[in-house]
Amino acid sequence: MRRLRLVALGAALAYFFDPDNGPERRKAAIKKVVRAADGVRQKAGSAKPEDEQLARKVEAELFSEAPQEKIDVNADAGKIVLSGEADSPEMIDALIAKAKKVDGVQQVESLLQAPAGPSPASPPK
Repeated sequence: MRRLRLVALGAALAYFFDPDNGPERRKAAIKKVVRAADGVRQKAGSAKPEDEQLARKVEAELFSEAPQEKIDVNADAGKIVLSGEADSPEMIDALIAKAKKVDGVQQVESLLQAPAGPSPASPPK
């Protein structure tokens, strides 16, 4: 295994430090690494505040009628995920419709549940 690592290291060094093509190869590799790092930095740095702001906008719209402590709102790149417990199936439909109307929302996923009603009485034996 050690020998294989040394061979791979030697091949990489020969590739990047070739007298004829080495400088161009090093520049191209550095550009690729910088571009990849910039892409990661942009995704990590800009998406989160926008998602938080969108989630807060949806919460402001929804919680004028629904109890806030029972429902969670999360956002990810324009997609809103509603989770928790609503008072009724009708309320779930209304919350989804309201969330879809908020500017910036592209998709709404509902994980909301209505409380289970009373279970039917079991027949006597």
